[in-house]
Amino acid sequence: MTTMTQTKENSSWLSWRSTGSVLAVAAALAILYGYITDPDVTTAVLAASLRQSTPLVLGALCGLIGERSGIINIGIEGQMLMGAFIGFLANVYTGNLFVAVLAGVAAGAVLGAFLGTMSISLKMDQIIGGTVINILALGLTSFFYQAGLTTQGKLQPISLGPLADIPLIGPVLFVNPPITFATLLLVALVHFVLFHTRWGLRTRVIGEHPSAADTVGINVKMMRYVNVAIAGAIAGLAGAYLTLEAVGSFERAMTNGRGFVALAVMLFGKRTPLGAWGAALLFGFASALQTQLQFGGKIDIPHQFIGMLPYVLTILVLAGFVGRSRDPKALGQVYETE
Repeated sequence: MTTMTQTKENSSWLSWRSTGSVLAVAAALAILYGYITDPDVTTAVLAASLRQSTPLVLGALCGLIGERSGIINIGIEGQMLMGAFIGFLANVYTGNLFVAVLAGVAAGAVLGAFLGTMSISLKMDQIIGGTVINILALGLTSFFYQAGLTTQGKLQPISLGPLADIPLIGPVLFVNPPITFATLLLVALVHFVLFHTRWGLRTRVIGEHPSAADTVGINVKMMRYVNVAIAGAIAGLAGAYLTLEAVGSFERAMTNGRGFVALAVMLFGKRTPLGAWGAALLFGFASALQTQLQFGGKIDIPHQFIGMLPYVLTILVLAGFVGRSRDPKALGQVYETE
């Protein structure tokens, strides 16, 4: 039975990799063709894709760290929204963008620890706990937000010297604001920590077999607390991106469902950082293409239909990949120390 299950999982993984390879080749050919026919538009769309993917991949990293630890986190939307709001307020009242980013990260970490308290100590249903965070964040930010507050600017793009002059790649990868650069580093860092360090091994073990981890001296509850707090901090950084780097201001419910799209990105990426980044780029491209079609004047289609593009893609991904994704065995289960 075990052999059959492993065979099915390996077959599913190979099928997923084959599909991903085909999509990657098709995307590369499309980008090459677009760059030859209209280099300025192609470069602009790709640069926008990377930036649009930033909050999605950060939200996906938040979700996968929690789920690898055995904690379901559907409160990513609320953590992002609270990080955006607190970062915005810190920018308004201190005028220091670095302090504002730290404030947004701290807000996300606090909500992450709050999720840990509900899920680990109070033993609440984890879906309900995440829903509480979403409702709480939406209510608090809407109640305390005051129109007319003025920020002290937003984070500006940084050019990495000669690298920025490389055709196509340079303007896309090497001319970006700080949080976008930090996101690329975080993807690599989380991948390394999760799959090449002792902490990462223990994280994956407590998500699969917490009782076995407990028998060898691993503090399951402590590790889950730390992981959901770190994950919350990453979601807070995603929120800070929205107000301090992308827009420079705050609006009620400005996350606009990005936390839920991040969950789809996480599942599409098979709960791996690199897979989530690739999936986030796909969603970011859909959003960038939507913007280009709306304002580029190339196609005469009602903007409501074009605006549906990212969400239609979300539905297709969830319909096609959720059933093929294997959950950690202890996901969503309350662990009782024996």
